[in-house]
Amino acid sequence: MSWSIPIGTVKGTVIRIHVTFLLFLVWIGAMHYAQGGGPAALEGVVFIVLLFACVLLHEFGHVFAARRYGVRTPDITLLPIGGVARLERIPEKPSQELVIALAGPAVNVVIAAVLYVTLLAGGFPLGAGLPAEGAEVQNPGVSMLARLAWVNVFLVLFNLIPAFPMDGGRVLRAFLARRMGYGRGTAVAATIGQGVAFVFGLLGLFGNPLLLFIALFVYLAASSEAHAVQIREVSRGVMAGDAMITQFQSLSPASVVEDAVQCLIHTTQHEFPVVDGSGRLRGVLTRDDMIKALRDRGPDTPVLEVMRSDIPVIGQRQNLEEALRLMQENRLPAIGINDSAGRLVGLITPENVGEMMMVEAARPKGGPRAPRTSAPLPGR
Repeated sequence: MSWSIPIGTVKGTVIRIHVTFLLFLVWIGAMHYAQGGGPAALEGVVFIVLLFACVLLHEFGHVFAARRYGVRTPDITLLPIGGVARLERIPEKPSQELVIALAGPAVNVVIAAVLYVTLLAGGFPLGAGLPAEGAEVQNPGVSMLARLAWVNVFLVLFNLIPAFPMDGGRVLRAFLARRMGYGRGTAVAATIGQGVAFVFGLLGLFGNPLLLFIALFVYLAASSEAHAVQIREVSRGVMAGDAMITQFQSLSPASVVEDAVQCLIHTTQHEFPVVDGSGRLRGVLTRDDMIKALRDRGPDTPVLEVMRSDIPVIGQRQNLEEALRLMQENRLPAIGINDSAGRLVGLITPENVGEMMMVEAARPKGGPRAPRTSAPLPGR
């Protein structure tokens, strides 16, 4: 995730802090300082840090449950609205997704239970952390441990709301998938999540701007989840060679940015492969990188110096789902497709995948897919 700072790695999972979280800490400190000076500001910031430590443990609940099923987690990012654990894939077995989804809230249940036992052992009443109005959870005058206990209870309840990206949305999908399949279950769960977002939005109109922000976040997350699963359903059983672009303009290793600019003007491409004399892919120059290089370094800059060289290549007969996984995990602008001799014969880009999805959605249900034939590349 962009605008995030890595702060450490645990068991192969990178922990990142988004810059907005640091700004959030500054805001909390300033707010408490205005109310009670330096001690109040320190206590407010410490409470938020402890709260997000609980959120981080929640995310590691998902991480270790996912590893039980062979699913890696590249990173966890802490945001002002919570944490995001990025799984390389979501298991399509409902029972596995159910375990992974519930593992996070289960961690918060354990934390709350430990804190309550600690409070009882110390002779503190359990209600000591619950504010009179039920809202001012950052009030420095309330016991910090008690407030942490109550907030963990809240995290359990909030995360079990049946809407993506909350864990409750994934629990709901797991139950629906048992009856109607993974794709249809996701679509129904996403629709329910969008309905929940609409309710949050209505409540937010009555004086709670935070609910409006949550409503927008939930709505977009539900739409994104449905879109990702739709792509996965469309790509299942399709070979990479059946979805690749075969009509495209390429650049040579001797090309400069001005050559790429002319290609950009005279074609509809946004990604230009750099191919050597033997037909092997050396990298891809994107439109954005091209324009940045033109502005900052000039038209005579060699494309080899500004292209992306981390573009993987796969065979024509490999599964399209694998190509999409590589593209999504590494945020790549394209995937190269090679023939058996290692020569570039096609590209897969997010744009042509989107077009393929539109075509498949327009086909009559149950109708056969039209066979694809790979046209030769002009001039190649």
